[in-house]
Amino acid sequence: MGFISLGCPKATVDSERLLTRLRVDGYRIAPDYPSADLIIVNTCGFIEDAVTESLDTIGEALRASGKVIVTGCLGVREEIIREAYPELLAITGPERDNQVMAAVHRHLPPPKHPFDRLIPPQGVKLTPAHTAYIKISEGCDHRCSFCVIPHLRGPLRSRAIGEVLEEANRLVEQGVRELLVISQDTSAYGRDQNHKLDFWRGRPLRTDLGSLAQVLGEIAPWVRLHYVYPYPSVDQLIPLMTQELILPYLDMPLQHASPAILRAMRRPAATERILEKLASWREQCPALAIRSTFIVGFPGETEAEFEQLLGFLTEAQLDRVGCFAYSPVSGAAANALPDQVPESVKQERLAQFMTHQARISRAKLKNRVGQELLVMIDRVEPDRCIARGHADAPEIDGEVIIPGVWDVAPGDFIMARITESREHDLVGEPADYEVR
Repeated sequence: MGFISLGCPKATVDSERLLTRLRVDGYRIAPDYPSADLIIVNTCGFIEDAVTESLDTIGEALRASGKVIVTGCLGVREEIIREAYPELLAITGPERDNQVMAAVHRHLPPPKHPFDRLIPPQGVKLTPAHTAYIKISEGCDHRCSFCVIPHLRGPLRSRAIGEVLEEANRLVEQGVRELLVISQDTSAYGRDQNHKLDFWRGRPLRTDLGSLAQVLGEIAPWVRLHYVYPYPSVDQLIPLMTQELILPYLDMPLQHASPAILRAMRRPAATERILEKLASWREQCPALAIRSTFIVGFPGETEAEFEQLLGFLTEAQLDRVGCFAYSPVSGAAANALPDQVPESVKQERLAQFMTHQARISRAKLKNRVGQELLVMIDRVEPDRCIARGHADAPEIDGEVIIPGVWDVAPGDFIMARITESREHDLVGEPADYEVR
């Protein structure tokens, strides 16, 4: 059985869940195309570049195997997949595990080898053994004009807090040191359940992000929150960071700074309020690192509004920033907006944005030189170790490079003294060389 997972961390969790079910049924996961009797492709359909990548990957899998099942976000748009590849065995949307498994059983009956059914308690993971994504909800209630996630994945559906905590405890018992909390809208956790009271191991807990984050922090050494929108409830998280229960890190997609563009995006437009919040949070927790993502070239974006965005970056002094040139998404309301920005202008603004933010990031990293940071070892290479600090989420942020040969292993914590800063990364040396 071959399996290809595309898209965001939410899709990665979906893939892990499917892979676990496949292993429970006795299927072995093939490492390459020639070894696979059947291939599942978990697709992404969020932006057109992702659609193109998904379609290309499906075609590659078909040429290699001839027996392919497609699932994931792009599966909602079955007609464009069928038009390109009518010979596919089955197509499903996201969270259709039973349909996927039924199609697999129909076209490749499960083997009858009881020892193949043994799987680890934490299930099959696609991340390194010391980190794991934990998805706390599915779907989204927002109606951002550039996004089709509610169409692809439905409305907000929060998991029971006891169920989430039981999964977290199981992961930590199996060696996970860092939990990466994800969803489409992490701040909204529990809102669809009216934040009802639930229980975990006899402990009464309100179904909300603050309660969840506190107990996760009691369970795992590191807890990192992603996709946190700036609701008032975020104020409850800052004390947990100052107490070192969760990492002082917020992944907060802001998208833009112009009130007019934010209204066109159907996003909250209180830019000044965001700056006030950032100042307040940093005053309470000076170590707080903020990551955000933005879109440039959105329909109607003028040069003045783009300059307003650059000015916001200067004021906000965000630690980690990603940016995308606006790309139309099939079915998104923004496609019908007037004053579409030419592609050449989008790319110019994207380059200017990244150059502007790079200056901010370099200065912030330079200020780290001479400090001591608690870091987690991610990889051990022949002549160096690769680690991450609290401001570094895996795969999307920077790293802490520690030259030399050291007796450490992935998942170990050590104190590192920062000796050098680079464009995105830091260089350091063990400060006390005590593995934690």
